[in-house]
Amino acid sequence: MRWVDLKASIKDFWFEFRRQKGGLFGLALLFLLIFTALGAPYLTEPDIPTKWSQYWEGNPTTVPPVWYNYFTTKKLAPHEILTSNDLRITSPGEDIGGGMKYYGFEFTYENNYDFPPSDIIIRNIGVKLTDLNSPAQIVITLVRPDGIKIELLNTELREGSVYQLAKDGKVRNAVFQWASQFENPQKIAQAGETLKSTMDTTKVIFGKAQEGILTNPEALKGTYIFQVDIFTFREGDQIDLSTTETILSGRTYGFMGTDYKARDLWSGLVWGTRVSLTVGVTVAVLTVLIGIFYGVTSAYLGGWKDEFMQRVNEFWASIPTLPILILLGAAFKGHVSLWTIVFLMVAFYWTGIAKVARSMALQIKEQTYVEAAIALGAGTGRIIFKHIMPQIMPYAFAAMALNVPGAVLTEASLSFLGLGDPTAVTWGQILYDAQTQSATINGYWWWVIPPGLAITLVAFTFVLLGISLDRVLNPRLKRL
Repeated sequence: MRWVDLKASIKDFWFEFRRQKGGLFGLALLFLLIFTALGAPYLTEPDIPTKWSQYWEGNPTTVPPVWYNYFTTKKLAPHEILTSNDLRITSPGEDIGGGMKYYGFEFTYENNYDFPPSDIIIRNIGVKLTDLNSPAQIVITLVRPDGIKIELLNTELREGSVYQLAKDGKVRNAVFQWASQFENPQKIAQAGETLKSTMDTTKVIFGKAQEGILTNPEALKGTYIFQVDIFTFREGDQIDLSTTETILSGRTYGFMGTDYKARDLWSGLVWGTRVSLTVGVTVAVLTVLIGIFYGVTSAYLGGWKDEFMQRVNEFWASIPTLPILILLGAAFKGHVSLWTIVFLMVAFYWTGIAKVARSMALQIKEQTYVEAAIALGAGTGRIIFKHIMPQIMPYAFAAMALNVPGAVLTEASLSFLGLGDPTAVTWGQILYDAQTQSATINGYWWWVIPPGLAITLVAFTFVLLGISLDRVLNPRLKRL
C-alpha cells in the first residue's frame, strides 16, 4: 500500500471514529492509563517494585487516606516528617566541663485534630562515640499548650538509636505516672496495670488533663513543644543534628492510605497500572494474532487438513482454562513469574478467535479476486497474507481491544487467589493481601475499593474502545 493510500485510510478512520462518543471517552481513559504507567517512577518512587515486599519503616499501618477527613466529623492527624530544617537548635554543643558537652534542639507540633499522631519517632541522630561502653544521654521533654511539662524519656543514646515514643516502655510508664494524678484513685488502685497496658500513649499525651484521660482522653488542641537534650561524657564524642529526622506517624496517610505492611497503596495502584496494561495488551495481541493465523490457515487449506485443525481447536477449547491455571499456579506457588502467566493465558485463549477467523476466511476465499490470484499462480503464503488477512484485520483490532479486560481480570483473579507473581506489584496482589488480613471485616475500605475500581476502569476503557472500533470497522454495524 502506498503512503498516500495509507494516509487517506487513517484519515477516513479517524473521521468515523471521532463520531463515536464512547470511543473518544475510552481513548481519553487509555491515554490517562498510559500516562500513569509511564510516569509511575515520577508519580511515586522509582524503587517501588524492589521494596514492595518489605515492611515500610516509618509509615503508619492500615490508616485511611488524608482526604478521609473531609467526610468525618472527627479529624485524624495526617502523617508528617520533620527534617533537621524543621528543628530549632538550642545548643550546638556547649562545653559544660569535665569533658561533657550539651546539645539541644526542639520542634513544635500544632495539634488541630481530634485524634493525634499514633506515634512519634526520633531517629538518624548523628552519633560518634569514642568509647561504645560510655554512651551519650538523651532527655525528651514535652511542653503542652496548658503549660504542663512532662519528661517523656531519659535514656542512653547510642549510634543508630531510634526512639518510638508510643512503643517505648519507659515513655509509657512516665505518661501513666503523670496522667494517674487526674484519675480517680480508686480506679487506679483497682485496675492500674490494666489501664497502663491498654492506654493509647499518644492520645494521653495530647489529651486534656482531666478525669478519664487514661480511658477516654479528650484531645487538647494547641501548640506542643518537644525539647530534646543530649549530653556527651567524653572528649571526642560528637553529635551531628543535621541528619536528625522526626516522624509524626499519622492516622491518615497520602492519597490512598496504607496496608498492614505500612506500604503506600497509592504507589501500588500506580505501579499496578503498568502490570495490567502490559499483561492485558500482550495477551490480547498474541492471542488474536495466533488465533487469526490458525483460523485463516485452516480455512484456506480446507479438506482433511481443515478438519484435523478444527478437531485440535475443539479439543484445546474444551480444556477448562481457569482450573488449569489455578492448578499450575498452586503447583509452582511462589515461583510463578508474570511472563509465565502471560504465556499460559496466550496458550489457552486463542481458540475462540480462531473459530471466528476461520468462518470469515471461508467467505473471503470464495471471492473472485482470491480465485484470480490462485489462477495466476500465487502461493499460499501470498494469498493468506496479501488477500485474506487484510480483510480480517478490522475484526482483529476490535478483538484485541475486547480481549484486554479478560486478560486483566484473569491475572487479577490468579493474584487474588495467591497464585500470581509474588514479586510483582499488581492490583490482584493488593486484593489478595487485603483478603488475607480481613480488610473488609475490619473496615479497611481504602485497601479494597480502589484496586477493584482500577480493574473495572481498565476493563471499561477497552470495552468502550472495542465496541467503537467494531462499529467503525464492521461495514454492517456502520450502517446501523
